[in-house]
Amino acid sequence: MLLYPCRVSWTPATPLVSRSIPNLAAFPAAGGRRSLKFVVFSVPIRCFPCASASRNRCNAGKVEGSAIDRAAYENERLRLDAAARDAMAATASASEGSEDPRSWKWRIRKRIWDLMEAEDIARNPRPVHHRIPNFVGAPKAAELKAQCVKVNPDSPQKQVRFLTLTDGKTLLTPQPRLRTGFFSVLESQMIPPGSIMEACSSFGFAKYGKPIGLDERIKVDLLVIGSVAVDPHTGARLGKGEGFAELEYGMLRHMGAIDDSTLVVTSVHDKQLVDDIPVEKLVIHDVPVDIICTPTQVIYTNTTIPKPQGIYWDKLSPEKLSQIRILRELKKLIEKETGQILPCGPSEKLPPTAQRRKLI
Repeated sequence: MLLYPCRVSWTPATPLVSRSIPNLAAFPAAGGRRSLKFVVFSVPIRCFPCASASRNRCNAGKVEGSAIDRAAYENERLRLDAAARDAMAATASASEGSEDPRSWKWRIRKRIWDLMEAEDIARNPRPVHHRIPNFVGAPKAAELKAQCVKVNPDSPQKQVRFLTLTDGKTLLTPQPRLRTGFFSVLESQMIPPGSIMEACSSFGFAKYGKPIGLDERIKVDLLVIGSVAVDPHTGARLGKGEGFAELEYGMLRHMGAIDDSTLVVTSVHDKQLVDDIPVEKLVIHDVPVDIICTPTQVIYTNTTIPKPQGIYWDKLSPEKLSQIRILRELKKLIEKETGQILPCGPSEKLPPTAQRRKLI
């Protein structure tokens, strides 16, 4: 499936457009904010090329001849990911039967994770619990076209990152859990021949990507985010429960890289579509989606849920702030510019994290 944005005028006859992939279909931009069409074509699935073992450096903004210890990088990444998932599992367990206002989210997440494992539609990394779940048919839901695309670093969106680079577009990818920085920018000319598949991985972001800061002048055309569950009728979405998609959205909004008209797309399995996410219980920083791509259909949600306008500092705990350097830098920058101290949210228990040592 290919989504090609182009300027047209078109009004949907119904608030929800949901169809099996035809040879040609049109989908408008969200909420009538701008005139946009997505032309959808059925195409064969493109296979990944074999990743080259070459470690030659290229013009990726790094020192020529520098090298990354891949084993050390992967071991540290897996260790931190495991610690984060253990902490999420503990949070989910503690919320059962409690007065935690977020407990309903954990019930829906668990139902979807259990279903995907029970029906064997989950794919590695497994188990999918406390992850953005990878799924059977993920590549079919992957082909989205725009000039600059921000894509989350999770497994089911790997094909989106691959196609963005092979189509000569600019890929903007956050550092995993924002541990080591902010975002990395990758373009195909920054990557040696045969290494694009490697560049689509977490390790590849660090090896080939150009880190950017909060002062970067960049315009993002399309945001692709992962989901655990999503409602096709409202655009309401649940992630894995750590809030990083919301933080990334808020920071990009502060930078002026996105606005209300920037389309938000998620790719999921059809089994991840739900109808019981209560919109009235969503909070101000929850990010709704405009378009849902599955292996069998494209759904235009016509969401009326307001998109976040930035970072909501009164919702951000001091513990989360202490773990994310780029957020602390943004807070200091805003306080310096405004001369006012920003509020802070209530405390929360977070998993311990280690400082990732420099690997280049």
